[in-house]
Amino acid sequence: MSENKSVFSLQGKRGLIIGLANEHSIAYGCALVSHQLGAELMVSCVNQKAEPYVKPLADQMNATLVTCNVEEDGALESLVAQAVAQFGQLDFVIHSIAWAPLDDLHGRVIDSSSTGFLRSMNVSCHSFAQVAKLCEPHLSPDASLITMSYLGAEEAVAHYGLMGPVKAALESLVRYLATELGEKGIRVHAISPGPIPTRAASGLLEFDTLMEKAIQRSPLKRLVTLEEVGQLAAFLISNASSGMTGQTLYVDGGYHIVN
Repeated sequence: MSENKSVFSLQGKRGLIIGLANEHSIAYGCALVSHQLGAELMVSCVNQKAEPYVKPLADQMNATLVTCNVEEDGALESLVAQAVAQFGQLDFVIHSIAWAPLDDLHGRVIDSSSTGFLRSMNVSCHSFAQVAKLCEPHLSPDASLITMSYLGAEEAVAHYGLMGPVKAALESLVRYLATELGEKGIRVHAISPGPIPTRAASGLLEFDTLMEKAIQRSPLKRLVTLEEVGQLAAFLISNASSGMTGQTLYVDGGYHIVN
């Protein structure tokens, strides 16, 4: 075997993390662990209104902060261009954004509006394909692309509603991107955390009940932490996961194995 640096080190790796909202967001957990392991970061938040909440977090990790609303024309193109200008080459991208209109999210999927469904799919799913395409020419040969899913992609979870089909499409997208980019050595994964009290999750009906159920039924009898999600992301970025691609990996205390 050839001599290599520690497979668990992210020293020298440079990456883009999309979707930093506050200190309770999954993107923050991923960014913090990546920074602690030596990665250089650019992070994005949705708009200037969010900047006062996010800037101190970015400064804490010596990360460059950029605004990016993926629904705005040219926003992703500008974000990737700024990342490339700073780093030259990217070793990883973490896509941690999801959104649906509350009226559609809180209603039955069968009643969802065409506009709401399409916007949800665009923000939560297709934006991952877009950023992969934009970054492709600038990715290192062993780069990792990571997005965030949920058990509702595989099972009909009460009150998850419209996001279930959207996340199912996202997990399918991961498999296709992994197939298409694999010959370049680029790896693609989805992480599926258990329920975590983030601002995005607060939009779900009866989310407290969902968390309590996860505590009661998961083998570990607790919720997972942002740090634990970040640790899994760091593993997928690192050389330790070099033989893996196209998977959805659960970090949910084992809840997904329980009927």
